[in-house]
Amino acid sequence: DRMLFQLMLFPPQASTNAAEVDSIYFFMVVLCTVMAVAVVSAMVWFGVRYRRTPENQVGADIHGSTPLELFWSGVPFLIVMGIFAWGTSIYFKLVIPPANPMEVFVTGKQWMWKIQHMNGRREINNLHVPVGQPVRLSMAAEDVIHSFYVPAFRVKQDVIPGRYSQMWFEATTPGTYHLFCAEYCGTEHSRMIGSVTVMQPAEYQSWLTTGNPAPTDAP
Repeated sequence: DRMLFQLMLFPPQASTNAAEVDSIYFFMVVLCTVMAVAVVSAMVWFGVRYRRTPENQVGADIHGSTPLELFWSGVPFLIVMGIFAWGTSIYFKLVIPPANPMEVFVTGKQWMWKIQHMNGRREINNLHVPVGQPVRLSMAAEDVIHSFYVPAFRVKQDVIPGRYSQMWFEATTPGTYHLFCAEYCGTEHSRMIGSVTVMQPAEYQSWLTTGNPAPTDAP
């Protein structure tokens, strides 16, 4: 099982939107593969079937076919518009959080993620969240552009100086997942990594109230 996990090409689907993001991605990969094979196969077949053999052979004067032109223009148009509508639907799900999400504040700086919960509990390069609870991150950068990326949740959002950006997710499976900065932000960019720990709600509440949280100074 460990070896199989290491050979996986994709991280686990650990958020409510992950499956839909993967679905449109795999659909486009399959579609592009089928179209590439069809086009290359047609090129090879036509090249062999209609190659000129006698040196003086002249090809037939063909003026085209209106129905055929409409077909190979209309079908790709409908496919592309279908992908556009599908992608737009997923995009709105990714950017519009449900009502009353849990709020967490994130600050990116060279080269760490500083995180603060509503009760003042702070973390660095780690984010603890409860399973089954929508979480909205309000994010800002202190210096250069960073990008908050959690592959298992299929979410990524640029964090830009002088601007607040937001991102939301709802984790579905307890566990620990990778957190990366996906925007080159300086010499130690590759070390700007962390983790997201998804916990059962009761376990999360216990973790949140331990220690001595300071009064919140988040924006």
